[in-house]
Amino acid sequence: MKIKYLLALCLFVGASGWVFSQEVEEEQPKQGFDKNKLFVGGTFGLSFGSYTLVNLSPQVGYQFSRFFAAGAGINGLYSSEKWDEIYGERRTEYGVIGLNIFGRVYPIPFAFAQLQPEANYVWQTDTYYDQTNAKQENKLGGKMIPSILAGVGAAIPAGRGAFTIMAQYDLLQNERSPYSENVFFSFGLNFGL
Repeated sequence: MKIKYLLALCLFVGASGWVFSQEVEEEQPKQGFDKNKLFVGGTFGLSFGSYTLVNLSPQVGYQFSRFFAAGAGINGLYSSEKWDEIYGERRTEYGVIGLNIFGRVYPIPFAFAQLQPEANYVWQTDTYYDQTNAKQENKLGGKMIPSILAGVGAAIPAGRGAFTIMAQYDLLQNERSPYSENVFFSFGLNFGL
């Protein structure tokens, strides 16, 4: 009986040694461009009524490593606000169209710091009625405005993509910047290709 157990133990040890002695093939990281590291996303927003907002700001990026991603995007924003005054309706229209590039550093998975330089063409028109009920327009001519957004964020995984939330601040603070003088929050989606 003891010989059966000894034989079983020898077979087990021998088989274990054989299993662990097999070479494990390590997956080599791909060299060059990998389309699986591309992602698209950005911020999108819609609001209609006395205050109308349309924001279409898509971005495309590439995850160079676990720690670094970068990309570029287009900024497109239109807003319109109307309200009643003593002499009639007043309306303010505001628009932004521009380009951006961004770089993200991920010190830990799903949390990142981002720097995003932008060049935006900004315009505004204020339409109102004066005391004689004559329509007046005050136009702030279009002007190219630079911005540098710095911020921190989180990317919450969702399938092959992620929901993003960021707190950002415009470092340049140009008086006609499309961003407020305070920290602002943005929400978006990223999808892997």
